[in-house]
Amino acid sequence: MRETLGSLLGEAASMVSRAGFAEPRRLARRLVASVLDLTPTELLGYPEQALDERQTCRVRLALNRMAEREPLSRILGRREFWSMEFGLSPDTLDPRPETETLVEAVLRRVPDRRAPLRLLDLGTGTGCILLALLSELLAATGFGVDIAAGATMTARRNAAALGLVERAHFLVGDWGAALSAKFDIIVSNPPYIAGAGLADLPREVALYDPCLALDGGADGLGAYRSLVVDLPRMLEPGAVFACEVGLGQASAVVAMLQASGLPIEGCERDLAGTARCIVARADARAAQKVVGMRRLPV
Repeated sequence: MRETLGSLLGEAASMVSRAGFAEPRRLARRLVASVLDLTPTELLGYPEQALDERQTCRVRLALNRMAEREPLSRILGRREFWSMEFGLSPDTLDPRPETETLVEAVLRRVPDRRAPLRLLDLGTGTGCILLALLSELLAATGFGVDIAAGATMTARRNAAALGLVERAHFLVGDWGAALSAKFDIIVSNPPYIAGAGLADLPREVALYDPCLALDGGADGLGAYRSLVVDLPRMLEPGAVFACEVGLGQASAVVAMLQASGLPIEGCERDLAGTARCIVARADARAAQKVVGMRRLPV
């Protein structure tokens, strides 16, 4: 007897629930719809529709992977961020919704979105932060740096798929060490999990996100120490630096930036109320005129 869409959807919800994921019915619907390329109407409106063996096999293979706590985004190889779709690879972090806080924080500080700004994304991964900003800053160009060659390849593919390849450039490097140019905006979502905390990460993170994108050293702040060494020389007068921080790290990162001579402009919270993004501005009080940028009230 052939499997129906309704019976397979019920089986999927049960398996997802047993795997321990939250909202198993919703997640099961997303999985089945994505694997079979169905619209929500097609998925829920025709429960008696018979499926062939190939379709059933594809869904069950995906369910078996989810039973091992592999995230749906990894199974599908893509993740939505800033209403755009980004391809993933083993070398890239799976973008999180809270990282959109960083994008929002930067955009609020750009008075002219048509200015020819120069952007830099350190630890670019999928390129999601840089490409999200470029999609809003219509005359800007950007550079993404990552120590993993596989990540820069993935970011280039994402730029091409999103029609931004002419304004986005990616290179392999160790933070800002090899760069001599100056930028109007620098962003970063560095690894910030303390070494001792890596063992306590959820299985879906520990097994499927690359360690390089997670491990922030003994106290989780190693990457920030590397960043602040190069930031002052890479920021134009009045330029913005914004970085994501982990839970409880905001004050320590603020202190590092202030010690490097960068005045703090704000601390942004994500939708859960967690201090998620620190914003600094280089020599802001001394800058008289910067193309496309101006001093905004804190």
